Amino acid sequence: MSQEPNFQVVPIAEVSQSDAVVHSGKHRPVVLIVDDERVIADTLSIILRKNGFSTLTAYDGKSALELARTVPPALLISDVVMPGMTGVELAIALTQKNPACKVLLFSGQAATADLLENARNAGYNFTTLAKPVHPTDMLRRITECLTTRGTISETLTEFAFSNRLYQ
Repeated sequence: MSQEPNFQVVPIAEVSQSDAVVHSGKHRPVVLIVDDERVIADTLSIILRKNGFSTLTAYDGKSALELARTVPPALLISDVVMPGMTGVELAIALTQKNPACKVLLFSGQAATADLLENARNAGYNFTTLAKPVHPTDMLRRITECLTTRGTISETLTEFAFSNRLYQ
């Protein structure tokens, strides 16, 4: 007996901007979105751009690291279970190069627990969300991640000088 997924479909046009900080002008946080399921990565990118974020999208960890060398992100949002490099491995590699980068991981698989426990044992503690996640909840969590170390403007100032970490 096959069960239908238990999640609510929300049209992008109906995603509330009330829980997100909408950014305008040239000081928009760069969010790197990584998921091997292209539809998820692309949809999340559309939602974030609509809410004032600059986005970079990758479909695997290696490509994500290459993008991050070019444009250091303020926030990494990554699926945990991906072929090749896991989201946890990506988060560790990225934060070693750019310690100011925030990390938000999400996954719909139970195998995530072991990967996250190994990361915690190595001294990394990443925020995680379980898939599926409602877009409004995702926007709220993104805003929380970006504002935990002061204002977003202060965080962006840190990233303006972090490009040297990738050279």
